[in-house]
Amino acid sequence: MAVVIRLSRLGTKRKPHHKIVVTEQHTPREGRFIEQIGYYDPSKKPALVEIKEDRVLHWISVGAKPTQTVRSLFRSKKIPLKVKKRG
Repeated sequence: MAVVIRLSRLGTKRKPHHKIVVTEQHTPREGRFIEQIGYYDPSKKPALVEIKEDRVLHWISVGAKPTQTVRSLFRSKKIPLKVKKRG
């Protein structure tokens, strides 16, 4: 089971906003997810990004891989992408 951190699209046509979710790799984009760890609204100026940093660090430490878009959001919020594994 490969776990990824990716965006799940919400909103209407031409008014998107996204949840940042942890999910299995093969589930549909708007399908079931394990945990919601943030929110992204690109239609606001500047774009609204809210991320639960402690949960992101937990999921990265257990092996979840963020997508390119989510990785760039993490960089904009200065969240480290490499975490020392516990143990």
